[in-house]
Amino acid sequence: MAHLISRRRWLAGAAAGLALLLAGCRAPQAEPKQIQFWTLDLAPKFNGYIQGVIAEWERQNPGYDVVWTDVPWGSVERKLLAAVFARTAPDVVNLNPLFAANLASKGGLLPLDPVLPPAAASGYLPQIWQAGRSAGPDGAPQQYAIPWYLTARITLANTSLLAKAGYSAPPRTWQELPAYAEAVKRRTGRYALFVTVVPDDSAELLETLVQMGVTLLDERQRAAFNSPAGRHAFAFWTDLYRRGLLPREVVSQGYRRAIELYQSGELAQVGSGAEFLRSIQASAPGFAAAPRPFPPITGSDGQANVAVMSLAVPKQSRLPKPAASFALFLTNAANQARFAEQARVLPSSAGALQQLELQLRRERLAQPAEALVQQARLLSADTLGRARVLVPASPGVKRLQAIVYTQLQRAMLGQISSDRALAEAERQWNAYAGGRWPEAAQQHAVQHH
Repeated sequence: MAHLISRRRWLAGAAAGLALLLAGCRAPQAEPKQIQFWTLDLAPKFNGYIQGVIAEWERQNPGYDVVWTDVPWGSVERKLLAAVFARTAPDVVNLNPLFAANLASKGGLLPLDPVLPPAAASGYLPQIWQAGRSAGPDGAPQQYAIPWYLTARITLANTSLLAKAGYSAPPRTWQELPAYAEAVKRRTGRYALFVTVVPDDSAELLETLVQMGVTLLDERQRAAFNSPAGRHAFAFWTDLYRRGLLPREVVSQGYRRAIELYQSGELAQVGSGAEFLRSIQASAPGFAAAPRPFPPITGSDGQANVAVMSLAVPKQSRLPKPAASFALFLTNAANQARFAEQARVLPSSAGALQQLELQLRRERLAQPAEALVQQARLLSADTLGRARVLVPASPGVKRLQAIVYTQLQRAMLGQISSDRALAEAERQWNAYAGGRWPEAAQQHAVQHH
Protein backbone atom coordinates (compact mmCIF):
# COMPACT_ATOMS: atom_id res chain seq x y z
CA MET A 1 0.00 0.00 0.00
CA ALA A 2 2.82 2.36 0.95
CA HIS A 3 4.54 1.39 -2.32
CA LEU A 4 1.38 2.30 -4.29
CA ILE A 5 1.08 5.65 -2.51
CA SER A 6 4.73 6.51 -3.18
CA ARG A 7 4.30 5.52 -6.87
CA ARG A 8 1.24 7.77 -7.14
CA ARG A 9 3.19 10.60 -5.54
CA TRP A 10 6.03 10.06 -8.00
CA LEU A 11 3.62 10.11 -10.95
CA ALA A 12 1.90 13.25 -9.67
CA GLY A 13 5.26 14.93 -9.17
CA ALA A 14 6.43 13.89 -12.61
CA ALA A 15 3.19 15.22 -14.17
CA ALA A 16 3.59 18.52 -12.35
CA GLY A 17 7.21 18.72 -13.45
CA LEU A 18 6.25 17.98 -17.05
CA ALA A 19 3.51 20.67 -16.90
CA LEU A 20 6.05 23.18 -15.64
CA LEU A 21 8.50 22.15 -18.34
CA LEU A 22 5.85 22.52 -21.06
CA ALA A 23 4.76 25.88 -19.66
CA GLY A 24 8.35 27.02 -19.77
CA CYS A 25 8.64 25.96 -23.41
CA ARG A 26 5.60 28.03 -24.50
CA ALA A 27 6.26 31.42 -26.08
CA PRO A 28 6.09 33.98 -23.25
CA GLN A 29 2.93 36.13 -23.26
CA ALA A 30 3.93 39.59 -24.53
CA GLU A 31 3.07 42.43 -22.21
CA PRO A 32 0.71 44.95 -23.90
CA LYS A 33 2.57 47.97 -25.22
CA GLN A 34 1.30 51.01 -23.37
CA ILE A 35 0.29 54.24 -25.11
CA GLN A 36 0.05 57.09 -22.61
CA PHE A 37 -2.73 59.52 -23.60
CA TRP A 38 -3.36 62.90 -21.91
CA THR A 39 -6.48 65.08 -22.31
CA LEU A 40 -7.49 68.44 -20.83
CA ASP A 41 -10.42 68.76 -18.43
CA LEU A 42 -12.58 66.00 -19.94
CA ALA A 43 -12.96 63.77 -16.85
CA PRO A 44 -15.30 62.76 -15.32
CA LYS A 45 -17.96 64.16 -17.67
CA PHE A 46 -16.71 62.27 -20.75
CA ASN A 47 -15.32 59.15 -19.07
CA GLY A 48 -17.77 56.86 -20.84
CA TYR A 49 -17.06 58.32 -24.27
CA ILE A 50 -13.24 58.34 -23.98
CA GLN A 51 -13.10 54.86 -22.43
CA GLY A 52 -15.38 53.53 -25.19
CA VAL A 53 -13.15 54.94 -27.95
CA ILE A 54 -10.06 53.52 -26.25
CA ALA A 55 -11.66 50.05 -25.91
CA GLU A 56 -12.63 49.99 -29.60
CA TRP A 57 -9.15 51.05 -30.76
CA GLU A 58 -7.54 48.42 -28.50
CA ARG A 59 -9.90 45.80 -29.96
CA GLN A 60 -8.79 46.75 -33.47
CA ASN A 61 -5.11 46.90 -32.41
CA PRO A 62 -4.39 43.90 -30.17
CA GLY A 63 -1.18 44.10 -28.19
CA TYR A 64 -1.63 47.77 -27.27
CA ASP A 65 -2.99 49.23 -24.06
CA VAL A 66 -4.02 52.93 -23.98
CA VAL A 67 -3.62 54.49 -20.53
CA TRP A 68 -5.69 57.67 -20.24
CA THR A 69 -4.79 60.57 -17.93
CA ASP A 70 -6.92 63.72 -17.70
CA VAL A 71 -4.99 66.85 -16.73
CA PRO A 72 -6.50 70.13 -15.41
CA TRP A 73 -6.30 72.88 -18.02
CA GLY A 74 -4.26 75.24 -15.83
CA SER A 75 -1.48 72.74 -15.09
CA VAL A 76 -0.93 70.97 -18.43
CA GLU A 77 2.07 73.06 -19.49
CA ARG A 78 3.87 72.56 -16.17
CA LYS A 79 3.07 68.83 -16.03
CA LEU A 80 4.04 68.19 -19.65
CA LEU A 81 7.33 70.08 -19.39
CA ALA A 82 8.14 68.17 -16.18
CA ALA A 83 7.33 64.87 -17.95
CA VAL A 84 9.51 65.81 -20.94
CA PHE A 85 12.37 66.69 -18.56
CA ALA A 86 11.94 63.36 -16.73
CA ARG A 87 11.69 61.51 -20.10
CA THR A 88 8.20 60.26 -19.19
CA ALA A 89 6.24 62.33 -21.75
CA PRO A 90 2.93 60.84 -22.96
CA ASP A 91 2.61 59.37 -26.45
CA VAL A 92 -0.46 61.45 -27.40
CA VAL A 93 -1.36 64.75 -25.74
CA ASN A 94 -4.27 67.17 -26.15
CA LEU A 95 -2.88 70.72 -26.56
CA ASN A 96 -3.94 74.15 -27.69
CA PRO A 97 -2.12 75.31 -30.86
CA LEU A 98 -0.03 77.97 -29.09
CA PHE A 99 1.57 75.57 -26.61
CA ALA A 100 1.98 72.99 -29.39
CA ALA A 101 3.82 75.57 -31.53
CA ASN A 102 6.11 76.51 -28.65
CA LEU A 103 6.95 72.86 -27.98
CA ALA A 104 7.51 72.17 -31.70
CA SER A 105 9.88 75.14 -32.01
CA LYS A 106 12.00 73.68 -29.19
CA GLY A 107 12.07 70.19 -30.72
CA GLY A 108 9.63 68.68 -28.23
CA LEU A 109 7.06 67.36 -30.73
CA LEU A 110 7.33 64.76 -33.47
CA PRO A 111 6.80 65.94 -37.08
CA LEU A 112 3.79 63.84 -38.10
CA ASP A 113 4.12 63.48 -41.87
CA PRO A 114 6.45 60.43 -41.66
CA VAL A 115 4.04 58.54 -39.36
CA LEU A 116 0.70 59.49 -40.98
CA PRO A 117 -0.96 57.76 -43.95
CA PRO A 118 -0.55 59.77 -47.20
CA ALA A 119 -4.21 60.88 -47.33
CA ALA A 120 -4.62 61.62 -43.60
CA ALA A 121 -5.39 65.32 -44.18
CA SER A 122 -8.29 64.62 -46.55
CA GLY A 123 -10.74 63.79 -43.74
CA TYR A 124 -10.42 67.19 -42.06
CA LEU A 125 -11.51 70.74 -42.88
CA PRO A 126 -8.55 72.06 -44.97
CA GLN A 127 -8.15 75.40 -43.17
CA ILE A 128 -8.27 73.63 -39.80
CA TRP A 129 -5.72 70.97 -40.77
CA GLN A 130 -3.38 73.80 -41.80
CA ALA A 131 -3.59 75.20 -38.26
CA GLY A 132 -1.59 72.14 -37.11
CA ARG A 133 1.46 73.31 -39.09
CA SER A 134 4.10 75.31 -37.29
CA ALA A 135 7.82 76.00 -37.39
CA GLY A 136 10.23 73.41 -36.04
CA PRO A 137 13.62 74.15 -34.45
CA ASP A 138 15.06 74.93 -37.91
CA GLY A 139 12.25 77.37 -38.71
CA ALA A 140 10.74 75.16 -41.44
CA PRO A 141 6.97 74.57 -41.11
CA GLN A 142 5.84 70.98 -40.59
CA GLN A 143 2.65 69.22 -39.46
CA TYR A 144 2.90 68.80 -35.70
CA ALA A 145 -0.76 68.47 -34.67
CA ILE A 146 -3.96 66.68 -35.66
CA PRO A 147 -7.06 68.87 -35.13
CA TRP A 148 -9.72 67.55 -32.75
CA TYR A 149 -12.60 69.78 -31.61
CA LEU A 150 -13.38 73.42 -32.38
CA THR A 151 -15.33 76.44 -31.22
CA ALA A 152 -16.34 79.27 -33.54
CA ARG A 153 -17.22 82.68 -32.19
CA ILE A 154 -20.61 84.13 -33.10
CA THR A 155 -22.35 87.33 -31.98
CA LEU A 156 -24.87 87.17 -29.15
CA ALA A 157 -26.88 90.39 -29.24
CA ASN A 158 -29.28 92.04 -26.78
CA THR A 159 -32.18 92.54 -29.17
CA SER A 160 -33.89 94.97 -26.80
CA LEU A 161 -30.93 97.40 -26.95
CA LEU A 162 -30.62 96.87 -30.69
CA ALA A 163 -34.25 97.85 -31.25
CA LYS A 164 -33.83 101.02 -29.15
CA ALA A 165 -30.78 101.93 -31.25
CA GLY A 166 -32.79 101.42 -34.44
CA TYR A 167 -31.20 98.12 -35.53
CA SER A 168 -32.80 94.75 -36.20
CA ALA A 169 -29.38 93.00 -36.30
CA PRO A 170 -25.82 93.90 -35.34
CA PRO A 171 -23.32 94.86 -38.06
CA ARG A 172 -21.70 92.13 -40.16
CA THR A 173 -18.40 93.94 -40.82
CA TRP A 174 -16.02 96.14 -38.82
CA GLN A 175 -16.53 98.90 -41.36
CA GLU A 176 -20.16 99.24 -40.20
CA LEU A 177 -19.27 99.27 -36.49
CA PRO A 178 -18.55 102.98 -35.76
CA ALA A 179 -22.00 104.22 -36.91
CA TYR A 180 -23.68 101.37 -35.01
CA ALA A 181 -21.65 102.04 -31.83
CA GLU A 182 -22.56 105.72 -32.01
CA ALA A 183 -26.28 104.94 -32.43
CA VAL A 184 -26.26 102.52 -29.47
CA LYS A 185 -24.51 105.06 -27.23
CA ARG A 186 -26.65 108.01 -28.30
CA ARG A 187 -30.04 106.27 -28.12
CA THR A 188 -29.57 103.92 -25.17
CA GLY A 189 -26.67 105.29 -23.12
CA ARG A 190 -25.10 101.81 -23.30
CA TYR A 191 -22.13 100.47 -25.26
CA ALA A 192 -22.16 98.42 -28.45
CA LEU A 193 -19.34 96.02 -27.60
CA PHE A 194 -16.27 95.39 -25.43
CA VAL A 195 -12.96 94.35 -26.99
CA THR A 196 -10.20 94.17 -24.40
CA VAL A 197 -6.70 95.62 -24.85
CA VAL A 198 -5.29 93.97 -21.71
CA PRO A 199 -2.01 92.40 -22.92
CA ASP A 200 -2.38 88.93 -21.39
CA ASP A 201 -6.10 88.47 -22.04
CA SER A 202 -8.16 87.66 -25.16
CA ALA A 203 -6.56 87.70 -28.62
CA GLU A 204 -9.82 89.01 -30.13
CA LEU A 205 -8.46 92.47 -30.95
CA LEU A 206 -5.36 90.99 -32.62
CA GLU A 207 -7.75 88.87 -34.70
CA THR A 208 -9.70 91.99 -35.74
CA LEU A 209 -6.47 93.48 -37.15
CA VAL A 210 -6.09 90.43 -39.40
CA GLN A 211 -9.74 90.73 -40.46
CA MET A 212 -9.04 94.37 -41.38
CA GLY A 213 -6.34 93.22 -43.79
CA VAL A 214 -3.27 93.53 -41.56
CA THR A 215 -0.42 91.06 -42.11
CA LEU A 216 1.12 90.66 -38.66
CA LEU A 217 4.54 89.14 -39.46
CA ASP A 218 6.59 88.38 -42.57
CA GLU A 219 8.36 85.09 -43.37
CA ARG A 220 11.40 86.19 -41.30
CA GLN A 221 9.15 86.71 -38.24
CA ARG A 222 9.68 90.49 -38.50
CA ALA A 223 6.87 93.05 -38.13
CA ALA A 224 4.69 93.55 -41.21
CA PHE A 225 1.90 95.39 -39.41
CA ASN A 226 3.21 98.95 -39.87
CA SER A 227 1.38 99.24 -43.18
CA PRO A 228 -1.56 101.29 -44.54
CA ALA A 229 -3.94 98.59 -43.24
CA GLY A 230 -2.17 98.59 -39.86
CA ARG A 231 -2.35 102.38 -39.56
CA HIS A 232 -6.06 102.28 -40.41
CA ALA A 233 -6.75 99.56 -37.81
CA PHE A 234 -4.82 101.34 -35.02
CA ALA A 235 -6.63 104.62 -35.83
CA PHE A 236 -9.98 102.75 -35.91
CA TRP A 237 -9.72 101.42 -32.33
CA THR A 238 -8.04 104.57 -30.99
CA ASP A 239 -10.81 106.75 -32.39
CA LEU A 240 -13.62 104.53 -31.03
CA TYR A 241 -12.13 104.69 -27.53
CA ARG A 242 -11.39 108.43 -27.56
CA ARG A 243 -14.96 109.15 -28.73
CA GLY A 244 -16.31 107.27 -25.72
CA LEU A 245 -17.83 104.50 -27.85
CA LEU A 246 -16.01 101.71 -25.98
CA PRO A 247 -16.25 101.11 -22.23
CA ARG A 248 -13.38 102.80 -20.38
CA GLU A 249 -12.39 99.44 -18.82
CA VAL A 250 -11.24 97.87 -22.12
CA VAL A 251 -7.72 99.13 -21.26
CA SER A 252 -7.74 97.64 -17.75
CA GLN A 253 -10.09 94.62 -17.67
CA GLY A 254 -10.37 91.46 -19.72
CA TYR A 255 -13.03 89.42 -21.48
CA ARG A 256 -14.70 88.46 -18.18
CA ARG A 257 -15.75 92.10 -17.80
CA ALA A 258 -17.43 91.95 -21.24
CA ILE A 259 -19.55 89.03 -20.01
CA GLU A 260 -20.50 90.91 -16.82
CA LEU A 261 -21.55 94.01 -18.76
CA TYR A 262 -23.50 91.98 -21.29
CA GLN A 263 -25.40 90.02 -18.64
CA SER A 264 -26.24 93.21 -16.76
CA GLY A 265 -27.71 94.79 -19.92
CA GLU A 266 -24.94 97.38 -20.36
CA LEU A 267 -23.60 95.93 -23.61
CA ALA A 268 -25.46 95.43 -26.90
CA GLN A 269 -23.45 92.38 -27.96
CA VAL A 270 -20.67 89.98 -27.08
CA GLY A 271 -18.64 87.56 -29.19
CA SER A 272 -18.81 84.03 -27.79
CA GLY A 273 -19.47 80.37 -28.52
CA ALA A 274 -22.98 79.00 -28.93
CA GLU A 275 -22.90 77.24 -25.55
CA PHE A 276 -22.54 80.57 -23.73
CA LEU A 277 -26.20 81.14 -24.60
CA ARG A 278 -27.14 78.09 -22.51
CA SER A 279 -25.05 79.39 -19.61
CA ILE A 280 -26.86 82.77 -19.77
CA GLN A 281 -30.20 80.96 -19.69
CA ALA A 282 -29.07 79.16 -16.53
CA SER A 283 -27.31 82.03 -14.72
CA ALA A 284 -29.37 85.07 -15.81
CA PRO A 285 -32.87 83.76 -16.62
CA GLY A 286 -34.41 87.21 -16.37
CA PHE A 287 -32.17 88.31 -19.23
CA ALA A 288 -32.56 85.14 -21.30
CA ALA A 289 -35.44 86.41 -23.44
CA ALA A 290 -33.33 89.18 -25.02
CA PRO A 291 -30.19 87.46 -26.39
CA ARG A 292 -30.25 86.21 -29.97
CA PRO A 293 -27.45 84.60 -32.03
CA PHE A 294 -26.14 86.37 -35.13
CA PRO A 295 -23.17 85.82 -37.46
CA PRO A 296 -19.83 87.13 -36.15
CA ILE A 297 -18.43 90.50 -37.21
CA THR A 298 -15.80 89.97 -39.90
CA GLY A 299 -13.66 91.91 -42.33
CA SER A 300 -14.62 92.56 -45.93
CA ASP A 301 -13.51 89.03 -46.95
CA GLY A 302 -15.95 87.41 -44.48
CA GLN A 303 -13.25 85.39 -42.69
CA ALA A 304 -14.28 84.38 -39.17
CA ASN A 305 -12.08 83.05 -36.37
CA VAL A 306 -12.04 79.51 -35.00
CA ALA A 307 -10.38 78.11 -31.88
CA VAL A 308 -8.82 74.65 -32.27
CA MET A 309 -7.95 71.93 -29.80
CA SER A 310 -5.50 69.40 -31.22
CA LEU A 311 -3.57 66.20 -30.56
CA ALA A 312 0.21 65.96 -30.79
CA VAL A 313 2.84 63.23 -30.38
CA PRO A 314 5.81 64.21 -28.19
CA LYS A 315 9.19 63.41 -29.75
CA GLN A 316 10.04 61.11 -26.82
CA SER A 317 7.26 58.66 -27.75
CA ARG A 318 8.64 55.14 -28.24
CA LEU A 319 5.48 54.20 -30.19
CA PRO A 320 5.05 57.08 -32.68
CA LYS A 321 3.13 55.18 -35.39
CA PRO A 322 0.57 53.54 -33.04
CA ALA A 323 0.26 56.89 -31.19
CA ALA A 324 -0.55 58.69 -34.46
CA SER A 325 -2.95 55.86 -35.40
CA PHE A 326 -4.82 56.30 -32.11
CA ALA A 327 -4.99 60.10 -32.59
CA LEU A 328 -6.45 59.61 -36.09
CA PHE A 329 -8.98 57.09 -34.74
CA LEU A 330 -10.09 59.42 -31.95
CA THR A 331 -10.61 62.21 -34.49
CA ASN A 332 -12.27 60.20 -37.28
CA ALA A 333 -15.71 61.27 -38.52
CA ALA A 334 -17.75 58.77 -36.46
CA ASN A 335 -15.97 59.48 -33.17
CA GLN A 336 -15.94 63.23 -33.68
CA ALA A 337 -19.66 63.29 -34.51
CA ARG A 338 -20.43 61.55 -31.20
CA PHE A 339 -18.11 63.79 -29.20
CA ALA A 340 -19.42 66.99 -30.83
CA GLU A 341 -22.95 66.02 -29.80
CA GLN A 342 -22.01 65.15 -26.23
CA ALA A 343 -19.62 68.07 -25.62
CA ARG A 344 -21.59 70.63 -27.68
CA VAL A 345 -18.49 71.58 -29.66
CA LEU A 346 -17.76 71.58 -33.39
CA PRO A 347 -15.83 68.80 -35.16
CA SER A 348 -12.73 69.31 -37.29
CA SER A 349 -13.71 66.30 -39.42
CA ALA A 350 -15.51 67.30 -42.63
CA GLY A 351 -17.76 64.23 -42.47
CA ALA A 352 -18.68 64.81 -38.83
CA LEU A 353 -19.49 68.48 -39.50
CA GLN A 354 -21.83 67.51 -42.34
CA GLN A 355 -23.54 64.99 -40.05
CA LEU A 356 -23.89 67.57 -37.24
CA GLU A 357 -25.42 70.17 -39.57
CA LEU A 358 -27.96 67.67 -40.93
CA GLN A 359 -28.92 66.66 -37.41
CA LEU A 360 -29.31 70.26 -36.22
CA ARG A 361 -31.49 71.13 -39.24
CA ARG A 362 -33.73 68.09 -38.67
CA GLU A 363 -34.34 68.62 -34.95
CA ARG A 364 -37.59 70.28 -33.91
CA LEU A 365 -37.36 71.46 -30.30
CA ALA A 366 -40.49 72.52 -28.45
CA GLN A 367 -38.73 74.57 -25.76
CA PRO A 368 -37.92 78.10 -27.07
CA ALA A 369 -34.72 78.29 -25.01
CA GLU A 370 -33.42 74.98 -26.43
CA ALA A 371 -34.47 75.98 -29.96
CA LEU A 372 -32.42 79.17 -29.58
CA VAL A 373 -29.32 77.22 -28.50
CA GLN A 374 -29.86 74.89 -31.47
CA GLN A 375 -30.03 77.93 -33.77
CA ALA A 376 -26.77 79.25 -32.27
CA ARG A 377 -25.04 75.88 -32.75
CA LEU A 378 -26.16 75.73 -36.38
CA LEU A 379 -24.91 79.27 -36.94
CA SER A 380 -21.53 78.29 -35.43
CA ALA A 381 -21.35 75.22 -37.69
CA ASP A 382 -22.21 77.32 -40.76
CA THR A 383 -19.46 79.78 -39.76
CA LEU A 384 -16.80 77.08 -40.13
CA GLY A 385 -17.11 77.25 -43.91
CA ARG A 386 -15.37 80.63 -43.85
CA ALA A 387 -13.38 80.28 -40.63
CA ARG A 388 -9.69 79.88 -39.97
CA VAL A 389 -7.23 80.49 -37.14
CA LEU A 390 -6.74 84.20 -37.78
CA VAL A 391 -3.65 84.57 -35.57
CA PRO A 392 -1.44 81.57 -36.36
CA ALA A 393 -0.03 79.84 -33.30
CA SER A 394 3.64 80.70 -33.58
CA PRO A 395 6.31 81.03 -30.90
CA GLY A 396 6.34 84.55 -29.52
CA VAL A 397 2.73 85.37 -30.48
CA LYS A 398 1.89 86.19 -26.85
CA ARG A 399 4.81 88.63 -26.80
CA LEU A 400 3.53 90.15 -30.05
CA GLN A 401 0.08 90.59 -28.50
CA ALA A 402 1.55 92.23 -25.39
CA ILE A 403 3.60 94.70 -27.46
CA VAL A 404 0.73 95.60 -29.82
CA TYR A 405 -1.85 95.95 -27.03
CA THR A 406 0.43 98.04 -24.79
CA GLN A 407 1.13 100.54 -27.56
CA LEU A 408 -2.52 100.63 -28.62
CA GLN A 409 -3.46 101.40 -25.00
CA ARG A 410 -1.10 104.39 -25.06
CA ALA A 411 -2.79 105.69 -28.22
CA MET A 412 -6.29 105.16 -26.79
CA LEU A 413 -5.36 107.04 -23.62
CA GLY A 414 -4.05 109.98 -25.68
CA GLN A 415 -0.41 109.57 -24.67
CA ILE A 416 0.83 109.26 -28.28
CA SER A 417 -0.73 109.23 -31.74
CA SER A 418 -1.93 105.94 -33.19
CA ASP A 419 0.75 106.13 -35.94
CA ARG A 420 3.51 106.61 -33.37
CA ALA A 421 2.09 103.76 -31.28
CA LEU A 422 2.21 101.46 -34.31
CA ALA A 423 5.80 102.46 -35.13
CA GLU A 424 6.87 101.83 -31.53
CA ALA A 425 5.19 98.40 -31.56
CA GLU A 426 7.11 97.62 -34.77
CA ARG A 427 10.42 98.70 -33.19
CA GLN A 428 9.87 96.66 -30.02
CA TRP A 429 8.79 93.51 -31.85
CA ASN A 430 11.71 93.64 -34.30
CA ALA A 431 14.16 94.06 -31.42
CA TYR A 432 12.69 90.94 -29.80
CA ALA A 433 12.52 88.95 -33.07
CA GLY A 434 16.12 89.86 -33.98
CA GLY A 435 17.30 88.28 -30.75
CA ARG A 436 15.07 85.22 -31.01
CA TRP A 437 15.44 84.44 -34.74
CA PRO A 438 18.76 85.98 -35.86
CA GLU A 439 19.33 83.16 -38.36
CA ALA A 440 16.04 84.03 -40.14
CA ALA A 441 17.46 87.39 -41.17
CA GLN A 442 20.74 85.78 -42.28
CA GLN A 443 18.93 83.14 -44.37
CA HIS A 444 16.81 85.85 -45.99
CA ALA A 445 19.94 87.84 -46.86
CA VAL A 446 21.63 84.80 -48.41
CA GLN A 447 18.51 83.93 -50.48
CA HIS A 448 18.30 87.45 -51.88
CA HIS A 449 22.04 87.96 -52.44
